[in-house]
Amino acid sequence: MPGETVTPPLFDDKGKSVMARITPDDVGRYVILSVHDPLGYEQDVAEVIAGYMDEARLIADTHMFVTYTGTYHGVPITVCSTGSGAPETEIAMVEFFRFSNADTFIRAGTSGTYLEDIDVGDLVIAAGAVRDEGTSAAYVVPTYPAIANHEVMLAMAEAAHALQIPYHVGITRSTDSCQAGQGRPVLDYLQEDSARIPEYWKKVGIKNFERETSIIYVLCSLFGFRGGAVNAVVNSTPKGNLEVGAGSDSVFRTVLEGIRILAEWDAIKERTGVDFLLPSMIAKRP
Repeated sequence: MPGETVTPPLFDDKGKSVMARITPDDVGRYVILSVHDPLGYEQDVAEVIAGYMDEARLIADTHMFVTYTGTYHGVPITVCSTGSGAPETEIAMVEFFRFSNADTFIRAGTSGTYLEDIDVGDLVIAAGAVRDEGTSAAYVVPTYPAIANHEVMLAMAEAAHALQIPYHVGITRSTDSCQAGQGRPVLDYLQEDSARIPEYWKKVGIKNFERETSIIYVLCSLFGFRGGAVNAVVNSTPKGNLEVGAGSDSVFRTVLEGIRILAEWDAIKERTGVDFLLPSMIAKRP
């Protein structure tokens, strides 16, 4: 019919998940998203993180996404590994939006930095992200912010502090290109705009750069979920060094402990009937 809206079919098979093959019974409230990343891990990262849990079971391996669900100190947690970048992260998140009851999504991954005062192996907890990837632009105008949920961000900082892991809180830059788009020459080819990228983002104090945080934050904000991100720094532009695997153990321990803390705070909110956690609601530890 003239004027009728025509849309492509959704990615499901008779109402069931196709891309990740998950169901609501398979997935906990808290979901860790990570990338198949040779800069951080030799095995599949979902399997690696599952090894930090008290117990975990494989939910599905679709060759695009690998998903485990387990518990950490009694808290049900799901971890999903994806391919690199915003487009595959988008697919995974929409699967969880549609086929689970999860409401909290936290990136655990790697990144680089342009700042001298951040060392390789440090963590960056993203308060917000520069939207230099293209996927989120398909959802909303570029002036829409990519920001963390404050409870998730504070829980991650609380965990890193308690574990005595060096961390920073600030703004991450997410970009599609990890070569020229992050200021790296390719076969001696580098346009002037790309060559200026490191100094430009250094001047405005961007803590680190990677590829996924902004799409997680935008989608979570748009659809009423909570988003967070903790990334280890594995390469430093001012120091000229790259260390494969740097900070990975710190990221996994911080995110899991942060989720445990967040679950405690969520229980406080449920008992008191409030929508937002405030510092006065948290009992001080001896």
